[in-house]
Amino acid sequence: MALDADEEILQDFLVEAGEILEKLSEQLVDLEQNPDDSDLLNAIFRGFHTVKGGAGFLQLDALVNCCHSAENVFDILRNHKRKVDSELMDVVLEALDHVNAMFEQVRHHEEPTPAPEELIAALDALAQPAGESSPANAAVAREEQNESNEASSGDDGGDITDDEFERLLDALEEEKTSAPVSSDDGNESSGGDGGSGDDISDDEFEALLDQLHGKGQFSGPPETGKAAPDSQDASGDKVTSDEASDSKGGDDLISDDEFEKLLDDLHGKGGSPTAETAKPAPGPAAKQPSATSPSAKADKPAQPAGKPEKAPADNGKAGVTPAMPARDANAPVAETSVRVDTKRLDDIMNMVGELVLVRNRLQRLGAQSEDEHMHKAVSNLDVVTTDLQSAVMATRMQPIKKVFGRFPRVVRDLARSLKKEINLEMHGEETDLDKNLVEALSDPLVHLVRNSVDHGIEAPDVREKAGKPRQGRVTLSAEQEGDHILLSIEDDGAGMDPDVLRRKAVEKGIYEQDAADRLTNTECYNLIFSAGFSTKDQISDVSGRGVGMDVVKTKISQLNGQLSVESELGKGSRIVIKVPLTLAIMPTLMIMLGDQSFALPLVNVVEIFHLDLSKKNIVDGRECIVVRDKVFPLFHIKRWLVKGAAGQPEPENAHVVIVAMGTRRVGFVVDQLIGQEEVVIKPLGRALQGTPGMAGATITGDGRIALIIDVPSLLQNYGK
Repeated sequence: MALDADEEILQDFLVEAGEILEKLSEQLVDLEQNPDDSDLLNAIFRGFHTVKGGAGFLQLDALVNCCHSAENVFDILRNHKRKVDSELMDVVLEALDHVNAMFEQVRHHEEPTPAPEELIAALDALAQPAGESSPANAAVAREEQNESNEASSGDDGGDITDDEFERLLDALEEEKTSAPVSSDDGNESSGGDGGSGDDISDDEFEALLDQLHGKGQFSGPPETGKAAPDSQDASGDKVTSDEASDSKGGDDLISDDEFEKLLDDLHGKGGSPTAETAKPAPGPAAKQPSATSPSAKADKPAQPAGKPEKAPADNGKAGVTPAMPARDANAPVAETSVRVDTKRLDDIMNMVGELVLVRNRLQRLGAQSEDEHMHKAVSNLDVVTTDLQSAVMATRMQPIKKVFGRFPRVVRDLARSLKKEINLEMHGEETDLDKNLVEALSDPLVHLVRNSVDHGIEAPDVREKAGKPRQGRVTLSAEQEGDHILLSIEDDGAGMDPDVLRRKAVEKGIYEQDAADRLTNTECYNLIFSAGFSTKDQISDVSGRGVGMDVVKTKISQLNGQLSVESELGKGSRIVIKVPLTLAIMPTLMIMLGDQSFALPLVNVVEIFHLDLSKKNIVDGRECIVVRDKVFPLFHIKRWLVKGAAGQPEPENAHVVIVAMGTRRVGFVVDQLIGQEEVVIKPLGRALQGTPGMAGATITGDGRIALIIDVPSLLQNYGK
């Protein structure tokens, strides 16, 4: 690998190839469902080809070889010489895994580990038409392909060597001995031996160009009597070929600019042949029109009748050629995006956060002022700050598709290992959320999807007996709801049996039998998030150890999100995750405990009401309240968070805030409600870092410092 490659070039490759590889995983699974989709086959072929090209530029030979073998397979498939089947897809997906592994090594500036030889051999075998895919044939075909590639991609950038040029002339000589060709002046040419020794005639050069570039690319003089097309001068007026030749003023020499353009036409821009290559065609070769003349300052013959020639512009410069519009059409388009370090985006977000705090402070001061101009200025500042905040947040947003893209492959591989037939449907893939949330949601969603495939969807035979189609369905969807994102994982499987869950909870020692019997169905469903809880009797490499779902609950709680479970026996299950759009700026409910301000994340707040504390109940030694036939534990968080508040007498009336964390709901008793406020989370200093129940701090609109409450951590440490 060219580890010393330009870092910018390497980063461009990583960005482009990374996007292609993400798409390939999803496209390959789609191809298995739609094996005759020619557009999909071509897209996958182009994907491997593009990655191979970039890797070849960086001298990543191991990556080139694997992509090349995979590319050959799809070349055969798109030419309909072989059919797509599950065994072929297993090999190709394994190759993609190795390509991804090598790509990650390149990302970390490591030499990529080559794919196993057995895998390359299997790909080469599949790159043969059906019925011819023996290892020997694959090896021969691969050798021929390599030789062909070497021959077509020499080091000379498309120019021919002296030896190749001589061989072409020799071949031309052999043709001429059997069929003499007439020259322009009517005399028969005997090849390169007559006249001026090494010089070749116009027709010989014309035939040579046809061999080099294909017949018709550089045509000789048209037959006498054909009408010469008119050309245009620089002013747009038509000029006949005779006028064009007269305008030369008798000077048959071509300019340096014309000769340079001629070389560009022959060999591509910047690819003109060496001086040695041009030597075999001096002198008489210049009898060609300027469009094909290989040498500068050569004498030109008088223009034959009816032979078109480009008219020069009035100012002496070469006229516009037909090739120019094509080049303009292919001109590179200006870039519309720029790559920015995510740390810089985070810094900008922090500065916008500071601006939000200043805005909040000015709004509080403006409310106390009677100056109309002050009110107007603060109002304008509020609008601009809100727009700026939205714009900066949008730069950090990424589509949830970056997470969803991996699931077709996850479901496909898991279904094959479990001998199940499953179709994955995805909706709302373009829903945007904060890049930090995209990364954080990846693992929880993997656990939930695997759970639906393993626990939810039944085996095909079982589904048939139950009157269901053999193929199960897992639906993954995302949608925005206000300042939150709703993610749902739904399956049409067997659903959950509350009685089985109660029995398992007793067996695991999570509940006593009496307590388990009192659990509602929803509470039973939420048992799946308990640590060590599993309904599987046998442990497999997929599930059964009781880990995974508790990880989901912990992670969602850390993101200030909520989990809810719905299920119907025999119909299927649905798990819904609700998380905030961003973690940088948080809407909160500001409360007072004594004379201190605290912020409760609004995502955790379910409802607020005023309560007569004399109506509370005691259950199992814990204070509880009943609201609409639902029982909620009641906590006086002032006793936990305010020094000296534990011994104070309780008030007769208080505000109660019902909060949710995960699937659990409790009531917090607070002294005063201030209202909703957007706050910027600031990390706690070293002395306070790790304080139980505190997520960070912020500055309120009145300039005071308020601690942000971490609800799950608060209950875990104080609510036992």
